[in-house]
Amino acid sequence: MAIILDAMGSDTYPLPEIEGALRAAEELKIEIILVGKKELIEPILNQKNTAHLPIKIEDAPDILEMTDKPVEAAKKKPLNSMAVGLDLIKSGRGSAFVTAGNTGGAMFNALRKLGRIKGVQRPALTAIFPVKTGTSVVLDIGANADCRPDFFIQFAIMGSIYAEKALHRPNPKVSLLANGEEDMKGNQLVKDAHQLLKHTPINFTGNIEPKELFKGEADVIITDGFTGNILLKSSEAVAKMITDILKEELLSSFRTKIGAVLAKPAFAKIKKTMDPGEVGAAPLLGIDGLVFVGHGRSDGYAIFNAIKAAHHAVEADLMDALRSGIEAQLSE
Repeated sequence: MAIILDAMGSDTYPLPEIEGALRAAEELKIEIILVGKKELIEPILNQKNTAHLPIKIEDAPDILEMTDKPVEAAKKKPLNSMAVGLDLIKSGRGSAFVTAGNTGGAMFNALRKLGRIKGVQRPALTAIFPVKTGTSVVLDIGANADCRPDFFIQFAIMGSIYAEKALHRPNPKVSLLANGEEDMKGNQLVKDAHQLLKHTPINFTGNIEPKELFKGEADVIITDGFTGNILLKSSEAVAKMITDILKEELLSSFRTKIGAVLAKPAFAKIKKTMDPGEVGAAPLLGIDGLVFVGHGRSDGYAIFNAIKAAHHAVEADLMDALRSGIEAQLSE
């Protein structure tokens, strides 16, 4: 079944989406439906050799910009690419939806068009963090600023299922983000959530501090959307600051420039590790359908990886696993 791609999502739409779709159709041998303004997409596609590729266009004349407010845009721009694309998922024409557009818009439209998995109290925005051992799943990173302890149970179950099915982590280790490893550390929300998580069927390993998070000591890290969003933005800011300082120092003299040339392979590896384009996109867990959101700055390579992440989730039957996991939790 097709992957539905929002062709008007990235900052420089629709070229990155078209490039990513072409590569995905060629290498993954899957059908891609590009959803967006046909008059912008078709001329670019016509310049490519696409006759042999399973790529289609679904016209969506309205464009949802990054600055648009989701609720207002839904009324003023009902035929935006997110809404039209998610309607295709709902009607059964596609198995997953991918966008590099406004995250709030993606969440709002996904809830409006697809709803939540039965029994899910709050969907969670999920991020794939680069850590020393590879990657870790962190949720929530922005959808729910205020949480109850019982929300964390569902975040943990959904994150654990995603890590196992889509990232191939058997019996993933799940931890709770806190300011200390001890059970009594954290605010009241963290303390209460800790007690609940100890009695779940997941592989809960206790509290985790940020330094252990980045060491890769947990596969899944649970937190509220307010804390998770600050963690995400702080991590990005620190990484950029270190990169900028390092670049400035390496280019400060002839001697350091020689060292930079010798160390170039190491820097290339670091850049690859930190590049969100390597992950492509992460899912909105709890939505009753596969919805993946990538970075607005995505290029063609990042879009390709986003499609690949969605395709892997389809192949792993992630939705069935999520529905079964939530149903099992409700029956306990």
